[in-house]
Amino acid sequence: MAALAVVRDLCEHWAPASAEELEQFETDVLSGFVLARASAGLTDGTIRGDVGHLDQIRSWFGRPLWDMEPADADAYFGKVLRHLPSGTRLGRSQALSTYFMFLELRHKVEIHRMTGRAVECPIDEMNRPRGAKDVRLRIPPSGSEIVTLFNGWGSGLATCRKFAPTARNYTASKLTNVGRTRVRAGHGSGQFQRPVTIPGRPCMWLWR
Repeated sequence: MAALAVVRDLCEHWAPASAEELEQFETDVLSGFVLARASAGLTDGTIRGDVGHLDQIRSWFGRPLWDMEPADADAYFGKVLRHLPSGTRLGRSQALSTYFMFLELRHKVEIHRMTGRAVECPIDEMNRPRGAKDVRLRIPPSGSEIVTLFNGWGSGLATCRKFAPTARNYTASKLTNVGRTRVRAGHGSGQFQRPVTIPGRPCMWLWR
C-alpha cells in the first residue's frame, strides 16, 4: 500500500513580487496586448482608442486593472460614466472586456503567482453597459443596376484609351457573360461571340 504524504502549496515558496516588478510586468502586459491586437489586424486608430480607454480606467482605479472587481466596475460605469454618451460607455466596457480576455488567455498563471489573484473580468451580464454602435448597412444593388454596370463596362471597351481600365472592363464583362452563359445553358439557349476591335490593340472577343 502506497504511503500518504501531506500536500503543500507551492505558493508558500514563492516570494511576493515587489512594487517595481509589478509595475514593469504591467507595462509588459500592455505592450503585449497592443502587439496582439496589431497581429489580429486592427488598425492603429482602433488600438489607440482601446489603449486610451484602458488608460482612463487605470487612472481612475489607481491600481493594476487585474485587481478590478465587479463592484469597482459598478462604481465606474454606474457613477463616473453615468452621464456620458452610451457609445463612450459601451466602447470603454468593450475595451476592458477585451483586455481581461487577453489577461486570462496569456497571463492568468503569472498574475496568480505574483499577486495571488485569479483573473476575472469585472464586466458581467449584470453591469455590462447596454447599447450598440451604429452599423452601416450595405444594401446590395438591384438586378437592373448590376446589368447596367456590366453593360457599361462592356460598351466602354470600344472607347477606353488606357490599358488598365480596358483590362478591368474586359475582365468584368467576361465574368458576367460567362455566368450568364451558364445560366442560359440550363435553359437551352445558344451563345455567340462579338469581336471588339481597338486601334493598336489585339482583337478581343465578348461572349453574348
